[in-house]
Amino acid sequence: MPSKCVLIVLDGLGDRSYEVLGGKTPLQAARTPTLDRIAREGANGLFHAGLLGQALPSENAHFAMFGAPAAAFPGRGAIEALGAGVDLKPGQVAVLAHFVSAANDAGRLRVVRDRAGPAAAQEIAALFAAVGAFQSQGVALRLHHTNGLFGVLSLTGPVSPHITDSNPMRDGVFASSILPLAMAAADPDELDRARRTALALTHYLGWVHHRLEAHPLKAKRLEQGLPVLNGLVTQRAGQIKPVMPFAERFGLRGASIASGAMFHGLARLLGLTPMPVADSPDCGRDLAERVRLAGQVLADFDFIHVHTKAPDEAAHRKDPLLKKSVIESLDQGLARSLESLLDDPEVLLLVTADHSTPSGGPLIHSGEAVPLVMRGHGQRIDGVACFDEVSAAAGCLGPVRGQELMLLVLNGLELAKLQGVMDTPEDRPYWPGPYAPFILPPPEPGDQNPQGEAS
Repeated sequence: MPSKCVLIVLDGLGDRSYEVLGGKTPLQAARTPTLDRIAREGANGLFHAGLLGQALPSENAHFAMFGAPAAAFPGRGAIEALGAGVDLKPGQVAVLAHFVSAANDAGRLRVVRDRAGPAAAQEIAALFAAVGAFQSQGVALRLHHTNGLFGVLSLTGPVSPHITDSNPMRDGVFASSILPLAMAAADPDELDRARRTALALTHYLGWVHHRLEAHPLKAKRLEQGLPVLNGLVTQRAGQIKPVMPFAERFGLRGASIASGAMFHGLARLLGLTPMPVADSPDCGRDLAERVRLAGQVLADFDFIHVHTKAPDEAAHRKDPLLKKSVIESLDQGLARSLESLLDDPEVLLLVTADHSTPSGGPLIHSGEAVPLVMRGHGQRIDGVACFDEVSAAAGCLGPVRGQELMLLVLNGLELAKLQGVMDTPEDRPYWPGPYAPFILPPPEPGDQNPQGEAS
C-alpha cells in the first residue's frame, strides 16, 4: 500500500473556453498523453481550495491545500518576507511592494504602467537604495528586495496588517487610498494602529514618488524611450501568526520543491522543508527535474509538494494558445520523469492545480474548480479518460474542497482516523497518533482483585 505521497501542482492550470481553441479550455485543447494516462489509471474529481466562484491567489489556495485553517493565514506579505529571508519579528507587519510608472494627476497618483519593466540590475539596485528606509508616525519602514522590481516592506512600531492595498493592478487608473479595514473598528487599539500604519505608509509612498521624480534614473530611462520608474504600490499586508507544523497536524514529514519566495516562505511557515529550485525558459525540463528530485528524496519524506508556476504565468499573458503550448511542454516533462514514481507501489500520486487563471478577460484569477486525479494502489479507477476541467467532473472523487485534500491523502496512505477515536489529548486526523504508551502502575493497598478480595 502507498506510504508516500507526491502532490504535483500545476499552478493556474484551470481556465475557460475560447473560440480560438474551438470552444475548449487550453487544457482540453492541449495534447497531454501523460496526464491522460494518469487520469485513466486513477480516481478523478474537481478541486476548489475555497468556495466555488471564489478567485483565490496561490498563497491562500496552497494554505488550504496543505490543510491549515483559514483563520491562521498570516497574509501574503508576511509569507513573502519569510521566503525572502527577512527576519520578521512578532508584531511587525510586512507588505508586498513593487515599482511602477506613475504620474501626479492633480495631486492624485495615477498608475500609468503597473508592470513597467524590464530594468537592469544596476537600475533596480539604485531604486531600492534610494527609497530603502523611512520613518513616520512612529513607524519605521524598510524596503527589502525579492525579485526584479518587486520587494517586501517591513513595518516596525505600533502597526497593524488591517489596511487596504494601494495597488489597483491595472494600468491608467488611480492608486487606491490606504485606509484601515472595517474589521479593525471592533478594537479601538487595533483601529489606532491601523490608522497609524495607513498614514505612515501613505507618507512613505508619497515620499517615494517625489524622490524618484528627481532621481537621475528617470531622465536616463526617458532618453532610452523606456517607462519611468517613479512610484511604488503596495498590497496584501500580513503579520506572522503561530501555525501548527505540518508534521504535527498530519503525522507526515513534508517537503516543498518550488521556485519563488512566496512558496519558500509558506513552506517555512508550515514546517515543510523548502527545496528551492530555479525557473528556466524550458518549463517542461524544469518540471522533469523537480519530479526527479522528488524521487531522489522520497526516502526522507512522506509528503512532497512539486510545483510549477508556468501555466499561471502563461495565462497572465492573456494568450490561450501560449497556455496550451505550456501545458503540452509540462506533459512532455512528466513523460520524461514520472515513470519511476508510477512504477512504485508505495507512491500515492496526486496531480491538480491551486486555482484557475483565465487566459482572456480582465480577471487575474477566476473561481472555477480545477481537475484532480489520485493514482495509487487501492484508488478507485473511474473510467475518466482525459485530464481536463470537464472530463474530471464525471470522476468518482466528486467535488473536493479545501482541507479535504489532505484528508484524502491520509485516507490514501491508510492513515485516516476513525472519527471519535482519541489516542492523543489533541484530536488529529491521522491514526495511529503519537500516543504515550500505557505504563502499568504498581499495586496499591486496597486495590481489589476480580473476586472482590484484597490483593
